[in-house]
Formats: sequence, C-alpha cells, structure tokens
Amino acid sequence: MTDPEAGTVELDTSYLETVTVEGRDFQQYSINHRIYFGPVDDDEAERLELQHRVFNRAFDDRLIFPPIHRPRRILDCGYGAGAWAVEVAEQYPNCEVIGVDVSPHMKPDETPENLWLQVSTPLVSLFCQFSGQREMCDIAFVGSRSLNESFLDNGSSFEGGTVDDLNRRFTFSPGSFDLVQSRLVASGIHRTRWPSYIRDIVRVLRRGGWVQMVEIYFNVQSDNGSLTERHALSQWSAKYRASLEDLKDLRVGTRLGSLLTTAGLVDVETKMIQLPLSGWSSDPRLREIGTINQQNVHKLLSAMAIYPFTQRLHMPRSEFEVLVAQARQEANNPSLKAYFPL
Repeated sequence: MTDPEAGTVELDTSYLETVTVEGRDFQQYSINHRIYFGPVDDDEAERLELQHRVFNRAFDDRLIFPPIHRPRRILDCGYGAGAWAVEVAEQYPNCEVIGVDVSPHMKPDETPENLWLQVSTPLVSLFCQFSGQREMCDIAFVGSRSLNESFLDNGSSFEGGTVDDLNRRFTFSPGSFDLVQSRLVASGIHRTRWPSYIRDIVRVLRRGGWVQMVEIYFNVQSDNGSLTERHALSQWSAKYRASLEDLKDLRVGTRLGSLLTTAGLVDVETKMIQLPLSGWSSDPRLREIGTINQQNVHKLLSAMAIYPFTQRLHMPRSEFEVLVAQARQEANNPSLKAYFPL
C-alpha cells in the first residue's frame, strides 16, 4: 500500500504552536485564522475519546452505515483525536484510511499501518473538514452516480502540504475514495463554505461512492417540554450559537440532506436521534447512552464554550463558571429529560 504522504512538504511548525487561554490550550493557527475555537489539549483528547464511545453506543457499534463491503480507500474529514479512523482502519486492514484535520495536537501515538492522519496547509488550494447540534446529530448516507468512474490510488494524494483546515479546496484526486466521513465539523467550517465543501467531497468520491456525515445541533431540547428559556442549558445553547454566528453555521445539521441533494447525490437518507445528556430515559438503551454521555456533557459544556464565551462574548470568567455549573446540574436533572438532537 502506497504512502499518501509521498510528495508532500514538511509540516510548518506554526501549526504546532499553542496558546493558553483560561487554563486550556488552543491551536494558535486556528485562533488567529478564526477556524476552530475548541481546546486541543490532553483533556479534550480524552473527552473526544469518551464522545466516540457515546456515538458508538448510539449507532449500535456501527462505524459505517452505507452498504460498503470491501472499501479500498476512506477519507475522514476532521478526525479530532482519531478514534473513528483508528477503528475503521482496524476493521478494514486492506483499506487505506486517510484522516485530515487542521490540528495535529490530539493525534494518537500509535495507529494501524493502513492509517495516515494528515494535518491540513494553505500552501496551495487545499480542502475541508467536518462535525454536529436541538444536540442534533444529522446522519446522511449518500451515494452518487455521477462521479468519475476511475478509482485512483496513486499515493500522491496531496499536491502541496500536510495540513488542511477544510476551508480550502480539496487537492485529492477526483474519484479516489469509496467513502468520505465528515463528523462534527460545523464549528470548524466557515458558514459560507458548506456548498463548496460538499462539492469537494462529491468530486473526490468514486462513482457509486458514499458520504457519511454527522452533525449535532447544539440547541438543548427537552423530551417533555419542561425546558424553558430561563434554564441555564437554554442560555448556554443560545450563547454558544451567538458567539459563533458570524463565522459558523451551527444549524447546518438541519439541512445536510438538502445540501447533499443539491450537490447531485442520490439515495440520500437522513436520521435524527435523541442523545440524552444523562441517564434519565426509561428506555434501557437510551438510559445506557445517557449514562455514558453524562461525563462527556459535563466536560463539553465548559470545553466547547470557554473560548467563545470569554473571548468572543467577553463574559467574565466568574459568570461563565456559574452558567456552566448550573447547566451541568440541569443536564443531570432527570425531570428535565434534556437531550441533544443527534
């Protein structure tokens, strides 16, 4: 199997620089270019691993939903801590799995030999990444019948760098992937980029290839309608959206289906499921998911919001801590039956 990094340049050290804000480490490049405002430290890597476990349970341990039996090449846009890419590479040892992300900081130390985790660079026209928010996870399985029929596997996937922020044009060869996975990248994709991002995905799919997208709508909902605008969870949701509204389309999960159809893909299927914030459900399966997710939510409410709230909304740290503490209490309150749409 050829190395997809063949012919690439060395990673610019500027992508390795971090800045500490309110006790958390962020990628300096992402902050400077207003790409991604989530932390990239060890604590966040651990949270993403936990979140991956939550998704696995919510998806009944299915890593891939489309009917792909012997994939030869898979692209993971926005790999984060790499958990999904690692498991897919282990499940399909004869498949070349390539992950791209703007940040190299949370890459796992050890990976299967058929997995390459790239960091994405604007040295030439490059390409894009992906993610999720009622928390809504909109899963789209898309097959295209209008792509280049040839399947290119020439080991020269990048034309000018090993870093991609997914807000620039993909440089992968047309028709070169059986599956493109894009998960929870809404907080990293510029709001105007989505149509061209999806066109890039379509272009690099082989004929009959598939797209799998997962997005969460970070607008906390209640299963019994008891959550009001006065609740801290509702305030957290509103402030999170407001903090990024000028840069990101955090509601994109609600319209992925139409975006994919507009891009010319067929067999588009979308599904929304409840992702309980704690183990409040009477349904055994949802209760298990919520119980696992409780710790993830506890960490998420602070990690995802600390930079946007304190630096972009200029919220005092003390006020931020009070809001997060109240939101955590409400997330654990079984009477509210709170969930993220996923």
